Amino acid sequence: MAKQHIDRRAFLGRSVLAGGTVAATLAAPHVARAAGETTTWRVQTSWPGGIGLQTFKEWCGSIKEKTSGQLEFTPFGANDVVGDFQLFDAVKNGVLEAVNPFTIYAQGIIPAAVFLTSYPLGLRNPHEFDTFYYGLGGLEIARELYAAQGMHFVGPIQHDANIIHSKVPIRSIDDFRDRKMRLPGGMVAEVFQALGAKTTVLPGSEIFPALEKGTIDVADYTGPAVNYALGFSQVTKYISMGPPGFMSLYQPVDLMDLTVGMDAWNKLSPEMKQFVEMETHVYSDMHHAAIQKANQEAWKKFEADGTEVTRLTQDDVALMTEVAVPIWFNWANKDKNAARIFKIQLDYMQSGSLGYVEPSLLEGLELTNL
Repeated sequence: MAKQHIDRRAFLGRSVLAGGTVAATLAAPHVARAAGETTTWRVQTSWPGGIGLQTFKEWCGSIKEKTSGQLEFTPFGANDVVGDFQLFDAVKNGVLEAVNPFTIYAQGIIPAAVFLTSYPLGLRNPHEFDTFYYGLGGLEIARELYAAQGMHFVGPIQHDANIIHSKVPIRSIDDFRDRKMRLPGGMVAEVFQALGAKTTVLPGSEIFPALEKGTIDVADYTGPAVNYALGFSQVTKYISMGPPGFMSLYQPVDLMDLTVGMDAWNKLSPEMKQFVEMETHVYSDMHHAAIQKANQEAWKKFEADGTEVTRLTQDDVALMTEVAVPIWFNWANKDKNAARIFKIQLDYMQSGSLGYVEPSLLEGLELTNL
């Protein structure tokens, strides 16, 4: 059956950014459904609950209207179909057509993915990662690497900082020593290991029971709204953050993405591919803003529950940066594509725009895998 022609002007009217604000909403205006067959994608997110899962489901529910019935997303939460660490196998094997994971989870099959998302003291604001992806060639490299794995990387999705919940107060980086700490692995884990923490890797859905049982006493996860909904105030007493204006000492920005199985992607018309790409970019902005809004109420709830917020200092930022920089280079030198991506970001961080990396931090370090 021939595919229905997509009214690209109508899509643009509903989906693009206008003057820096979102022109679309999650509840899109009603559009009469065109005759024809609906392509349905099963899409699983890494969100186990809270505002992240709610926003994801609302977005998925808007796709059918926006495409006049030609494309539909059936949403699934974390672990509904497969476990978080099986998402990429599921999308490659056709169990799911698409996934919305934390990008760091791809490091198991794409080593360079550690630099396709935030890493300790690297790019520190959402717009800096958007600049990397949409201005400095990051999107093209990501798509190249994912295509080699039978997947299409549609685009990054911003969500929040990662903050630290703990059963004991963390008032300086010295307080991480000997703490049993949940982290997502990779460079993040190595930085905290260098600070003396005993790290373990757990998906988000397993953090609450691990804290409750005492298997861990410190955990990083996303921002306050999602973490409150997951019950973290019930099993921890403290939140550790960076200095004022620096919500997370080590990861003040984090990324998810939309990844599609290549077979499912190739079945779309060029116009529909463009729509999904545009919609992902819009969703990133809406998703980030919805979570930031929810965070404002979450802080009040944590306070009411008696949670104490402790802030580390600019000196802690400087010390952790000294620990992190050699680890960046170690990871970049493990894989030529990792080095390729990291070099772009390093040049950006050293530039007049950012200035995060002073020359003295690079003494004795070099990229050997370019």
